[in-house]
Amino acid sequence: MKENRENPLNLKSLNHISLLCRSVDESLDFYKNVLGFSQIKRPNSFNFDGAWLFNFGVGIHLLQSEDSDDMPKIRQINPKDNHISFQCESMGAVEKKLKEMEIEYLKSRVEEGGIYVDQLFFHDPNGSMIEICNCDNLPVVPLSGDTVRSCSCKCAAGTNSSL
Repeated sequence: MKENRENPLNLKSLNHISLLCRSVDESLDFYKNVLGFSQIKRPNSFNFDGAWLFNFGVGIHLLQSEDSDDMPKIRQINPKDNHISFQCESMGAVEKKLKEMEIEYLKSRVEEGGIYVDQLFFHDPNGSMIEICNCDNLPVVPLSGDTVRSCSCKCAAGTNSSL
């Protein structure tokens, strides 16, 4: 078998992430009305409660927890926790909207070589961490000679911005 270091499994893109929910309805409301996802058809053959959403080129599958009391407690907002990150067009508009919706968030700023990335972190109803950022300010620079496929409009030497 010929080794393909660049893409050993011939992956094309991220398809979806699955999230356990205390309440699918509450989570569905959050992902639709806070993050702007649209609900899409889910196969009828599933024998458990859930919902599928799609936007921004990625799917989110919400799965009803079998024991919502056994789900992890919502903890303090911690940028170093597992999280899903979304790039935005305007950090100011996002922060204003989070304030209007009374969603608790934490602000952070990263600097690299005079380039600044602003971040806002908050939880979904299940305690999953969400990050909104302007991360596309940072170029994608591979540490080795590998080609990197990026969705960002900004391209660094050695990267390939086409998918």
